[in-house]
Amino acid sequence: MKPGKQFASLLLAICLVLASPVRAERIKDLTSVQGVRQNQLLGYGLVVGLDGSGDQTTQTPFTVQSIINMLSNMGVTLPPGTSLQLKNVAAVMVTSSLPAFARNGQQIDVTVSSMGNAKSLRGGTLLMTPLKGADGNIYAVAQGNVLVSGAGASAGGSKVQINHLSVGRIAAGATVERTVPTPLGEGEFVFLELNSTDFGTVQRVADAINRSVGVGTAHAEDGRRIRLRAPLEPDIRVAFLGRIENIEVQPQQMAAKVIVNGRTGSVVMNQAVAIDTCAVAHGGLSVTVSSEQQVSQPAPLSGGQTVVTERADIQVAQQAGSLLTLKAGVSLSEVVKALNAIGASPLDLIAILQAMKAAGALRAELEII
Repeated sequence: MKPGKQFASLLLAICLVLASPVRAERIKDLTSVQGVRQNQLLGYGLVVGLDGSGDQTTQTPFTVQSIINMLSNMGVTLPPGTSLQLKNVAAVMVTSSLPAFARNGQQIDVTVSSMGNAKSLRGGTLLMTPLKGADGNIYAVAQGNVLVSGAGASAGGSKVQINHLSVGRIAAGATVERTVPTPLGEGEFVFLELNSTDFGTVQRVADAINRSVGVGTAHAEDGRRIRLRAPLEPDIRVAFLGRIENIEVQPQQMAAKVIVNGRTGSVVMNQAVAIDTCAVAHGGLSVTVSSEQQVSQPAPLSGGQTVVTERADIQVAQQAGSLLTLKAGVSLSEVVKALNAIGASPLDLIAILQAMKAAGALRAELEII
């Protein structure tokens, strides 16, 4: 199947998904409670027990220094000038997120990432690692066996690897040691924040709450935040928010947007995208540069030397492209049919969309990531 036809099938599939009727969504899927958030944690540690796949200590001196400091804290003193060759140890960074309302003793997952030149963390064990927050305080302590989903082997200059070997995960690998206060509102008010700014949707959310709970309960302050008048008692407030989260709202139609990933050539557009009538001509330009080495022999008795010369051959070819007229389309399916008529590959389509946007024919925001 040609790349153009493959891309046509992909866009048609997206069209069928997005063309379905708009359904109501729960408020908990559209908003979040202000102040209820996660907190990032970070720590530096050591993974031991590797099968010769650890850091090369000559290139990662911080691994050796960490081992010496750890042994010193345990009462082991190494003679001066001792050279350590540690192949079963790797220096790692440990990251995690402390969920809202986490309490002492609760266990959270951690991610372990190699920061040296270790070949693999498979089979290793993370030693006790304090995890700190942005304020420098320790909020959790991590330790456990690292689970790596990848696998690999190498011999005789050949190497086979599946997935990533330098990053692993420890399920429930950290224990929370310090709680973070999470205020649930300010006084009699609780604030909801929309996931994305939209004045129409935020007003619909406020109206739905007032219809369900009572007039005057919700007020839309701006395009993102809603103020709720909530009960003061903690248990009644929790039940009140649980009821609010399950109210269904039909959000306003999203803004027309085309997302382009220049690194992978992916193009995704939502249902609100439309185009105006325009003419597009597309042709591929290819430049081929080849070189060939030739041996130049001197004439007999000329006293010259045999030399090797390089001959370059440059060829430029351009595919013929016809001028096509794209009719105005107000639905995603019509836009897909119009773009498929060009017969361009996804990478070529990126340039075409940019040109259509510059010409004013693409009625959508073009965002390049």
